[in-house]
Order: sequence, then C-alpha cells, then structure tokens
Amino acid sequence: MPDRIRYHPFDALPRRLEEADALLKGSFRFAGEAVQIAGESIFDQIPPTAAWAAGLHAFEWLSPLSAAGGQAARDLATRLISEWLERNSRYSEPAWSAEVTARRLVQLFAHGRFVIANSDLLWRSKLFVSLGRQAALLARIAGEASPGSPRIDAAVGSLLCCSCLEDDPGRRDAALRKLEHEIALQILPDGGHISRSPEELLLIYRQIVMAIDALTILDTAIPDWLRNAHDRVAPMLRFFRQGDGGLALFNGGGEGDSRTVASLLARDEIRGQPLLYARHSAYQRLAAGRSLAILDCGAPPPGPYSTRAHAGCLAFEFAAGARRIVVNCGAEKDDSARWQGTLRATAAHSTVTIADTSMAEVLAPGRARDLLGARLVARGDLPQTERSESVNGWKVEASHGFYLPVFGIQHQRVLCLSRRGTKLSGCDRLQPKGSRTSAALPFVARFHIHPDIRVSPAQGGDVLLKLPGGEGWRFRCAGRVDIEESVYVSQAGTRRTEQLVLNGVVRNAPAELAWAFEQIGAD
Repeated sequence: MPDRIRYHPFDALPRRLEEADALLKGSFRFAGEAVQIAGESIFDQIPPTAAWAAGLHAFEWLSPLSAAGGQAARDLATRLISEWLERNSRYSEPAWSAEVTARRLVQLFAHGRFVIANSDLLWRSKLFVSLGRQAALLARIAGEASPGSPRIDAAVGSLLCCSCLEDDPGRRDAALRKLEHEIALQILPDGGHISRSPEELLLIYRQIVMAIDALTILDTAIPDWLRNAHDRVAPMLRFFRQGDGGLALFNGGGEGDSRTVASLLARDEIRGQPLLYARHSAYQRLAAGRSLAILDCGAPPPGPYSTRAHAGCLAFEFAAGARRIVVNCGAEKDDSARWQGTLRATAAHSTVTIADTSMAEVLAPGRARDLLGARLVARGDLPQTERSESVNGWKVEASHGFYLPVFGIQHQRVLCLSRRGTKLSGCDRLQPKGSRTSAALPFVARFHIHPDIRVSPAQGGDVLLKLPGGEGWRFRCAGRVDIEESVYVSQAGTRRTEQLVLNGVVRNAPAELAWAFEQIGAD
C-alpha cells in the first residue's frame, strides 16, 4: 500500500480564488450549474446534471481550495475528502467511472499536498488505502472510458499513479500501450483532434505534457510516438489561438483559459509555427497584419466523437489584434441540459442557414440516442476547399453539400483577407443542384459579433463596429443588413450580444450575398 505521494505533477489548469471563495460560502459550481448547501454534505444533494455530478466526484473543488490555502480551505477540503471516502467505498457511477476516477486522482496528486501534509495519521491511512484501490481499478477499466479525450485522461491517470504512488513496470507499460493506441486513434496527422474541437485539443495537450513529465520522473525514455504527438499538437494549438490568448470557438470548444494555453505552449521547445491549411482537421487560417480569420471547412467528426460537435460548416471567426470581432456563439459545458442543442445548430454560427434548418441534425431523444449519445448526423456532399495567394492577399474558396439532400442547394463561400489585414471580404453563393421544385427558399447569413464590440447602424446601410480602445471597423453589403440579438458563451458565462443578419431567397437560379469588414481609417 502506498503511504505517500512521491511526485506532485504540474497542472496547467487555472485555479481561481473566486471559486475558492464561493466554495467556502457553500456554493459548488461545476459545468455551469451551482448548488448551495448550508450545513449538510454536498454529496447528499441531488445533482442538477450528470456533468455537475462528474465535476463534484472528480474533485474539481480541490485545486481552487489549494490555491487559496489557509486553515479554512484546508478544513473544507479535508471534510469533503472524508465525506467522499465514507460514501464511496464501493463501485458506483459516476464516482468510480474511469474518466472521473482518473480526473480525481490527478487532482489529488497535483493539489492534495496542502491537505495531506501534517494530516491525522488514521485519516491519512484511510486516504492512501483508497488511493491504492482507485489506482488498481483505473488500471483495469481505463479502456472503458468514454470515447475521445476521456480515454486519454484515463490512460494518463493510470500512468501518473505509477510516478506518484509506486512504480509498477507492468502497470506503467499497460498504461503506455493504452495511451499510444488512443493517440494514434485521436490525434490527426496535422496535430488536430478527431473531434475537431480546439478546446478538446488543449485538454489533450495538457495530458500529453503530464505524461512526458511522469515518464521523466520515472527516468523512463520518452517514446517517439509521444514526443511526435507533442510536437504536432503544439503548432495546431497556435493555429487556433486568438490574439487575446484564448482559442477559437468551433465544434463544442470554448475559449479555454489564456493562462493555461500560454503555460502549456511555453513547454514547447521547438516552437513549431501553425499551418496555413490544416488539411486533416479541415480548417483554413488567414493571417495578415493584425488580423486573423479561421474558417471551418470540414464535415462533422466520426460518430463516437461527434456528441458535442456543431453544425457549423463554413462558419468563421475574425479578430483584429487582441479583439475578437466575428465569433460563433460557443457551447455550454452541459449543452443538452440548458440549451437543448440550440448552440449546436447552424444558426448559432457565423455562416449561412437555409430555411431555418441546420445542415446537420443531432440524434433525437430515443433509443438510438440513449445507446449512441447525442451524435451529430450530416448527409450530402463533403466540403471542398481551395486556397490561393495574389497581390491582393489570401483567398479561400470552400463549399459544402449538406443541404443538397433536403433542398438541393450547395453553399459556396469565398473569404479574402487583404495583405495588410485591413479588409476581410466575402461572398456567399447558394447554388441549386439537380432537379428541385421552383418554390422560393429563404436563407440567412449571420455574423455573430463579440459582446465587447459596440454595434451601430450608419448612413447608407452600413454598420459601424467600435472596438474597445476606439478602433473602428465598417461592415458593408450590397443589400439590407439587420441587427438582431444573439448570445456568446465564454469563460465568464453567457453574455448577450448582437448579430448582423443578411436575408435572401434562392429559387432555380444561384443567389449571392457579397459583404466586407473594413478597418476605418486604414490606407
């Protein structure tokens, strides 16, 4: 039985003191839901969502309490660990599921020192008995974690048990085999993740860094496949990184924490630069001057990895320096509970929606969804993309046929970024294909604007966009532009914002919408 934690791994995830303050006041917030207690045990409360329960049992409260320090935080952490040990001596879910067990162990290894040091001998003995049982169980069930990053979490958690508790060569080799299998399955050749989520990639990069650190502590050679994965993923994170340090919002991923991104990328000694076109991840990146545009030109990920994917093909995000201008609405941590999949719909993205219909559908509630999860299902021709450079700047042409089976319409989008980055122009073309009825189909091009941007109409039908600090941009289009309400889900929570809306109708002939964002005062 282990009797000490031999190594405390570095955890790049943020530890916010305001979270510790809320915990000390009895408020437990995980996955966007908060539960308030007064005297009773939080483990006896009915969890509002499954994601909230997973956060509680994964000890997500331990890192902020550790950051706060002090006797009050130490007493609360000790009490919470004791209550968990008393109520979870036998296997139950989600407390003992593979991914939750792995996350809990990592929290204890990385942040448990302030609780374990100088603790009561009997309490300490009970904790280490439990840690030994959890480590042994995780080694057996790591492969049963949910597809995607949870399986990498489980494999790395099992590996950390070998460096933090007691080195077991057999268990260590088994964990490495699991990790190698999952990395080969999930990390694409260009360094992206199979889910196509930037934030998911960030979380996996954190696990890769922790695995390398654990092997270094064990004085074990870093396998080539692990080093190669590290060197591919880091440039891809830079691909998605915005000027404010956070990540672009695509396919269920949020901004992430800019401090976490910076801390992890600081560990990359090679400093590999991002690609212009991530072919396997299916994203285009246009950068010039202070401006950056990222375009999603890919299909939904394979079934098991699409349970949080979004129907946002040909959506883009645009930023000037450290200021995001055009964004997607983002994703809730527990999307199905509050938004019922709304944020996964095409309308929540800066792209074109036909007849108020998503280009891909989430599996409807029922037996299939119960078995397979809330997968995103799309039908139609796969996206195509082409990139070129001219004296005027970068140009990307892309199209998708996900509306062909229902409406017989192909969406084509062209983005052009000037060489100085002072103008982003675009054109959306709705192209009828094959035989279809002559009934008119309405379509809408949406440009969701970041909530920090002040939006106001101008004479002549243009829209003025004022950035914090005074910088101005102008949105122009050939037709009428409406300003409507929207939402933006960020690290700070859900915020109200606005969107620019262009309406059109397509019949038997192609229909086009041309538009542009121009910096005011630029030469």
